Amino acid sequence: MILIAIVTAIAGEFKITPFSGEVFRIGLGSSAFLLCLLLLKHLPYMYTGLITGVTVLLFRSLEDGVTMHGTVSLGWCIQVHLPAMLYYMAFAAGMSLVKPRLGKSHPLVLGLFLSLIDLMSNEIELLARSFIFDTPYKFSEQLVYISVIALVRSYFVVGIYSSVTIHQMRVLHNEQQKRMEQMLNTNSGLYGEVFYLRKSMETIEGLTAKSHNLYEKVNGSGLKSYARTILEITQQIHEVKKDSQRILAGLLKLFDREFASDMRLAEIVDFAIKSNLGYSSMLGKHIQFTTDLRTDYDSDHYLPLLTVLNNLLSNAVEAIEEHGRIHVSVREQGAETILTVSDTGMGIAELEREMIFAPGYTTKFNQEGFAATGIGLSHVRDIVHSLGGDIHLRSDEPDAQTTFVITLLTDTLKKGA
Repeated sequence: MILIAIVTAIAGEFKITPFSGEVFRIGLGSSAFLLCLLLLKHLPYMYTGLITGVTVLLFRSLEDGVTMHGTVSLGWCIQVHLPAMLYYMAFAAGMSLVKPRLGKSHPLVLGLFLSLIDLMSNEIELLARSFIFDTPYKFSEQLVYISVIALVRSYFVVGIYSSVTIHQMRVLHNEQQKRMEQMLNTNSGLYGEVFYLRKSMETIEGLTAKSHNLYEKVNGSGLKSYARTILEITQQIHEVKKDSQRILAGLLKLFDREFASDMRLAEIVDFAIKSNLGYSSMLGKHIQFTTDLRTDYDSDHYLPLLTVLNNLLSNAVEAIEEHGRIHVSVREQGAETILTVSDTGMGIAELEREMIFAPGYTTKFNQEGFAATGIGLSHVRDIVHSLGGDIHLRSDEPDAQTTFVITLLTDTLKKGA
């Protein structure tokens, strides 16, 4: 509030005098005060108006005392500028009345309300000056001038306020969009890890049962020492199972924090492309992404779709050496939705095509010879199968075009189908 008072007092020194021979002045202080009140709606307007009025009164009185080298008394200066203090107090009182509707009113309506408040406050200031200096109160002569000035000043400030508000909304929207993208990226990656861990849990469950059955058979045959060893192995597998369950429970707590019930197919494709466009730039590759979306609908299976699409696109980015193209298409064919991802990378050798969906298979190794740690195409296939779909590879040697084709039932994907 003190800062607003100081800013208003200083801005008030930039002024014009519309009526010749009048002490009444119109300065930018009114505009600055109004803009501050609009932007800082959490402040108590009445107290802000009182502090601002007192600050303007003291500021202008001290200024007159300094510039006139003591030829006038401080009391006279206060008397001259007292009406200005009443203006800000009256203005704040009027603003407090319309405060509940500030964020709800159309800018044109808001400008009209503010003009009326400005007009009322100016009339109170003029009436106070007429009373203090015992001069005629020329309401009818000054009404037109004051009304025009009130309208121009109010709509000018509303224009600035609307511009600032729109800018703030855009910044907030961009920030929310970034957070949404981060959450989508995290959740899609988390979905793959949860899916992989659940599958591992099933494998561990089967190993535990087989190990325990083997223990019972060996123990029944009288091989006690071997039976104890097998039992220890069974117990260790069971401990691994419990640890995996705890990890899975922790991941599920994070995974269950979904922020959207569904996404459109176009949004899923757009997000995956945007994410991998950044990935290609990070690798220093110049890749052109294109799309052909012939169908679009809401789907509540957006996380598995994002996981699959992100993995295929990142594989395509890595398969391209420096320059290339990646194309994503979505179309409906009968009762099925067909999603394809094509790239102009190095292609896949004939001997490797039958193995790419095998568990543990990878063509990506680091400099030390260790395999990549991605979820792999075998898990991509398993995720597609969990949705009741299928995925296969189509590779054309002549133009080194590699295409993964995913076929899913439209009724499974489409929300509300």
